[in-house]
Amino acid sequence: MAAAHDSDAPAADVLAIAAHRDDVEQTCGGTLLRMAARGLRTAILDLTQGEAGTRGTADERAHEADEAARILGVRWRHALALPDGAIANTLENRIEIVRVLRQLRPRVVILSYWQARHPDHAIVATLGYEACFLSGLKKIDTGLKPHRPFKIVYASLYADVRPSFIVDITPFIEQRHQALMAYRSQYANQPAGSGLFVPEEEIRERTFAEARHYGLLGGVRYGEPFVQKEVGLVDDLTLLPVQSL
Repeated sequence: MAAAHDSDAPAADVLAIAAHRDDVEQTCGGTLLRMAARGLRTAILDLTQGEAGTRGTADERAHEADEAARILGVRWRHALALPDGAIANTLENRIEIVRVLRQLRPRVVILSYWQARHPDHAIVATLGYEACFLSGLKKIDTGLKPHRPFKIVYASLYADVRPSFIVDITPFIEQRHQALMAYRSQYANQPAGSGLFVPEEEIRERTFAEARHYGLLGGVRYGEPFVQKEVGLVDDLTLLPVQSL
């Protein structure tokens, strides 16, 4: 994938920002597939190299991330070098993300939900939000024109929270699984981390069950959940999806 500071990096309609390579595949991979199928330009920014993970190396995860991006139909993917396991919401880190935002100029940014087991996942919600705000300020000089995304949504798959909306990923559930399993260093059965990781033979069952649960909430077979902070707007009550009774 293209480097974050390449001048010819393509613009993106939807940018997913996550702490680690494979976070996006777990939480909103199906959504990126659906957006790509609609002709939208999708991109992924991973904030760390994954060097602190129990399994695999940063180099292995880089190759796996490229393969996963190919499966997801993502046009651009890059990983910053923030410290894995110690991401901090600093001005320096916000500016790193601002450079990417101004380069890709996304309309929509997907962030991880602000409550999470892993501290890196939780901090991305605040770090990403503040970077989106700073990106619109003219006096923050990065050599690129200011840009502020129109919409920020939070992928809430692993959060104990009622989602604001569900994206139907039914046609893409198999590709979503393939993208996740591209990370053989993480999900193939192996001695390292065997007590922490779900056995490979159970991953499909668990991920499909979660997607099925959220699909049922949205009246479809498989879905991915999201939270938005702002109130939604409806133009026509007769076109509201999801049957009440």
